[in-house]
Amino acid sequence: MMLERKVPVPVPVPVPAYDVMAVRSVWEVRVSKHLLRQRKEQDRKESSALARIEQQWQYFIYCKTLKTHERNLLDTYLTRSTLHTLTEHPSNQEADVQQAQCDSPDVSNHGDKKLLFQLHGDQWKDFPRELQWMTYLQEWHVTDTKIQKLPDYLSCFTQLSVLEMPNNALKELPAAIGQLSALRQLNVSYNRLSAIPAQLGLCDNLERLEVCGNYNLCQLPFELSGLKKLRHLDVSQNNLASIPVCTLRMSSLQLLDLSDNMLTDLPQDMDRLQQLQTLFVHKNHLTYLPQCLTNIPTLSMVVVSGQDLSCVPTQLCSNPAIKFIRLYDSAVGDRKLTQVSGRTRTRTEEPSRDSSQKEFLEVYVDTLKDREDVPYATTKVSISCLL
Repeated sequence: MMLERKVPVPVPVPVPAYDVMAVRSVWEVRVSKHLLRQRKEQDRKESSALARIEQQWQYFIYCKTLKTHERNLLDTYLTRSTLHTLTEHPSNQEADVQQAQCDSPDVSNHGDKKLLFQLHGDQWKDFPRELQWMTYLQEWHVTDTKIQKLPDYLSCFTQLSVLEMPNNALKELPAAIGQLSALRQLNVSYNRLSAIPAQLGLCDNLERLEVCGNYNLCQLPFELSGLKKLRHLDVSQNNLASIPVCTLRMSSLQLLDLSDNMLTDLPQDMDRLQQLQTLFVHKNHLTYLPQCLTNIPTLSMVVVSGQDLSCVPTQLCSNPAIKFIRLYDSAVGDRKLTQVSGRTRTRTEEPSRDSSQKEFLEVYVDTLKDREDVPYATTKVSISCLL
């Protein structure tokens, strides 16, 4: 006789309920401790002489491969560059040292003059090799090249305060960018970035960050919450479906450009940005604006799209201290209509998604900052100069 085996009845396990705000607070504390440990490790490496010794050895090894006259030319070039502004505009990489030595303008490093490096032209696919020994440079201005990545020796430029690299072919930013403790401005707009490294949050002196026009960018890392000195953030013309959480932790933010993304709403705690002055949210899919915007005492300008917008706080659009600009786009033949604060203005056909349209809007908005009210009608015109 076979005995039937009894199958134990599973006992339901209670599912714990967590407070979302409590979990977020714990997470933020852990992130802060992690950033602090990274900062201490970075300071330890910067105070170490190993990086400088490695750089000198690499320089000596490179000099061994040069001929005598080339070595003398390089030494003279590096010596003169420490006292003059460095400008790179060679037509080929073989002549970059000689060309820079001949064409460098005589601008001494006095007062507010900076030691800067300039590179321009689509013939450039990589940085010149000699750049790795110019760690005294304070500014990089690299535009309209085919460079796809930043050099591995970027972390050696501890005095770098401005890194301007718009309109290139960058596919990623290295984690070493977090070691640029003196960095104040970073512009990587109109590249091919799909992500921003979390280590950028270690650049706690950063004041201006521009990452617009990277169409594959859909999020910012939470670690950017450590950018407490950031005043200008431009993430327009990307693929953001919601405002990154880190943005609301940037307590010094004065200008926030979220235009031309995929936003459908704004968070209800945007009033955490108590120093915000200018907010661009046009060219999104917003149907309403949150009431919390009226709690920001410094807010002076809001630019929105009016096609889908059906609910706006009365205090926001009727406050004389706030310039509330509502844009409407509707095709009429070869022209489009734009409405500003309830009034219409005409302009030429809208250009493609590039920097020209953005520059025009920035100039137009700047003209409104010193006016008591917006103009009744404005026409966008194109002026060409024949020389």
